[in-house]
Amino acid sequence: MEAREVADLLDQAVHRLRRTVEYGESDDGSELLQQAGEAGPVAVRLAVGRLADPDRVVRAAACDLLGFASDVHGDDLRVDAATALISLAATETDPEVHWSIARALGATCDPRALPTLVTLARSPDSDVRFQVAVAVPMVLDDPPAEAGEAVLIDLCADPDARVREWATFGLGWVSTADGNAVRQALWDRTRDVDSEVRAEGARGLARRRDPRALPLVRELLAQEEVHNFTIKAAAYLGDPSLLSLLAGFDPDADHVAEALRECDPVRRDRRTDLAWRLLLAVHSRRPGWEVTVAGERCDLDLNLDITGDADRSGYWCVDGLLRRAGGDPERAADLAIADLGPA
Repeated sequence: MEAREVADLLDQAVHRLRRTVEYGESDDGSELLQQAGEAGPVAVRLAVGRLADPDRVVRAAACDLLGFASDVHGDDLRVDAATALISLAATETDPEVHWSIARALGATCDPRALPTLVTLARSPDSDVRFQVAVAVPMVLDDPPAEAGEAVLIDLCADPDARVREWATFGLGWVSTADGNAVRQALWDRTRDVDSEVRAEGARGLARRRDPRALPLVRELLAQEEVHNFTIKAAAYLGDPSLLSLLAGFDPDADHVAEALRECDPVRRDRRTDLAWRLLLAVHSRRPGWEVTVAGERCDLDLNLDITGDADRSGYWCVDGLLRRAGGDPERAADLAIADLGPA
């Protein structure tokens, strides 16, 4: 796509965004900017050049274009996009542009954006704070920086329910942050007036295997309408007392089979035994290789990790590998070794 075409798409998007800003129309030009973002470096250069425009709508659209270009082209463009957005945020005062800066910074996934997002989180505009709550988890390292934890904890108590929901999602589900302050923030949200926020709080607390979540999840499972987040929370808790409640759900529904397995000691032990037999089978075939089976923090999966000879290595979800092998750990070991290819 040539620069002229990108500029034309941006101009059209500015026209639509202006009608959204001034008259509340629904088409903000995002579809046009997505097309323009496919141009990659051409789109980034054009957008950066428009960030100094005196018209706030043009600046906002230029920020949006940087975000869409980052989405399409990934790391090749994200550093330049984030650098330009962070620079603009240092002097920008308009909430409309702040919203677009926050959204675009999330798309860059650049940890350098965190201080800018922390500043924007103090905006009096709830729409800006909402976009910050969405963006912050996208720029966090693992484990997350202390400032990232702190801003999400603060936003979990925001007056706006949308902000609380996304901040609780980011803190409890996207982030692996843990500790007393994190758990207290999630616990507080389990008593929120908004049902979506309560479900997010319970799921985040259960993901950390906090026993305080058990009576909350039990209560939520007994309600007429049950959020799939609650089913996932039951899986994380893995408590047998939840089995009778889970038995009433369709086993093919989201997370139900997983929750039934995790809460049933017999099924859980069988899965552990199969994973152990898989590890031994690989080791017996390749005794000189490093072979481990482990679970990630805040995750339910067991993973097989192999480091072999000639710099060969691989990483598999144990359940997925066993499904490929028809449940046979010996066959699964052969498949994993074959996946690594010849020495």
